[in-house]
Amino acid sequence: MSERGIPVACEGEDWCPIQATAIFFCKKWHPVVVHRLLVHGPLGFNALQAEAGGISSKVLSDTLDELETYGIVERNVVSEKPVRVEYAPTDRGAALEPMLQAMREWGEEHLLEPDDADDPVEP
Repeated sequence: MSERGIPVACEGEDWCPIQATAIFFCKKWHPVVVHRLLVHGPLGFNALQAEAGGISSKVLSDTLDELETYGIVERNVVSEKPVRVEYAPTDRGAALEPMLQAMREWGEEHLLEPDDADDPVEP
């Protein structure tokens, strides 16, 4: 597992931790991939792609590489025949669970019903 953190350009600022977290959460697929791994446990690439729904192989591969670099997801080679690879959240990734749950709850509270989704947003 990599011990590298998420890079930021604001060292010493009181909002730096928020920016570091935003770097992770502002990537569309990062929270989705980590959430699916937390819900389903270790998954192979194809199973993870199916669980994420709508993510291309290239984007999933790039996302997993980045999450592995940040120490959020680990890649494990399973010694079976045939050899396969599984992805799982690290302790750092598992620590995101309360935030992902809060995002889910916020989204459920504020999602528009399908019929309302076409209405313009008023300030």
